[in-house]
Amino acid sequence: MAYQLYYWPTIQGRGEFVRLVLEEAAADYVDVARLPAADGGGAPAILRVLRETPGVAPFAPPILRDGALTLAQTANICAYLAENHALVADDRAARVHANQLQLTVTDLVAEVHDTHHPLSTGLYYEDQRAAAVERAKGFREERMPKYLGYFERQLHDDHLLSTFSYVDLSLFQVLRGLEYAFPRAFARVTRETPKLVALGERVAARPRIAAYLASPRRIAFNEQGIFRRYPELDDG
Repeated sequence: MAYQLYYWPTIQGRGEFVRLVLEEAAADYVDVARLPAADGGGAPAILRVLRETPGVAPFAPPILRDGALTLAQTANICAYLAENHALVADDRAARVHANQLQLTVTDLVAEVHDTHHPLSTGLYYEDQRAAAVERAKGFREERMPKYLGYFERQLHDDHLLSTFSYVDLSLFQVLRGLEYAFPRAFARVTRETPKLVALGERVAARPRIAAYLASPRRIAFNEQGIFRRYPELDDG
């Protein structure tokens, strides 16, 4: 039975981290909300899962269904898929380390989101632009270099762990997103992280990932997702 992924159909967002694992694994999956509403897709499909899942209901998408199992939280889903598809080493220490790195990616993604919504997710960007400019300045000058420098130091030759893993896929997505949202700051900061840049290029060249990136399944970055390009939030 195919995996069923539930995520917003017009953005990459947090669901893209899951999609990358599914694509690299060549897993059979349905991106349910991207189906026509007449076929049970669209945003109502996500709302149905949130409302109708018995037991421990997910709080928010992304949500993955694997037969009778329903699970949520990006890091949790990615770790589950990685174990199913040999995208993490088969020992407890490696899996714990991978999860630690993935949760650090999660922290970074949350800080990226807060550069354009520093006051409230219930307000439009235009209603908090001044606060966003200040928040983004701190992110560009302090937090982005700190996070990327950390991951640069964690690299083991070609990968974050001893072998290729799902965390490499997630870091690739972060690099692409930062390059989209903060092109000038990204170019400046990554002069100090050449191994990290090389990792991103290697992931993009992996046959299944390259095919995915060139396909219509890959949604373009846009200003409704997590990584948003507002020129006033980038380096001057």
